[in-house]
Amino acid sequence: MTGITNVPLLFLDVDGPLIPFRARPAGRARFRGGGVARVRDRAGNPLLDRLDPDDGRRLSALGCQLVWATTWMAEANEVVSPRLGLPDLPVVGWPDDDEDSGPGLHWKTRFLTGWAAGRPFAWLDDEVTDADRRWVAAHHPAPALLHRVDPYVGLTEADLSAVRRWLGRIADTA
Repeated sequence: MTGITNVPLLFLDVDGPLIPFRARPAGRARFRGGGVARVRDRAGNPLLDRLDPDDGRRLSALGCQLVWATTWMAEANEVVSPRLGLPDLPVVGWPDDDEDSGPGLHWKTRFLTGWAAGRPFAWLDDEVTDADRRWVAAHHPAPALLHRVDPYVGLTEADLSAVRRWLGRIADTA
């Protein structure tokens, strides 16, 4: 029997992977054609111009359950999802405490592993490290891909190809 609980999760960070720290190269798609205007959020965030609307289509095509894993929290659905052509996505709610994650471990790692509740997951973030990968491998029973996206470039076809290869490997073992 298949269902949503059998579909791998794809945790998405916003700042860095979807909104790169540098402007995107001139050839990359941005708000273009069809009279689509450049828009800014309520606070007038000019960095939203760095979103690539094609990222929504490319992420959706992976066949994962997309989940916001960002400090934008619910605002990701209000501001980012519409610009990427995505529906409202589940949002990871971060704990309010300042509990130490452990030496070299990203503060999101333990929480995302718990949120996945034994499901396979991929995590696209600009801050994952080998320490996070080792911790997840030792503490998560299902396959996981922790993939670092270059925050100065943002999400690329190479990043998406890494996720597709991982999905192919876990499909072969199912």
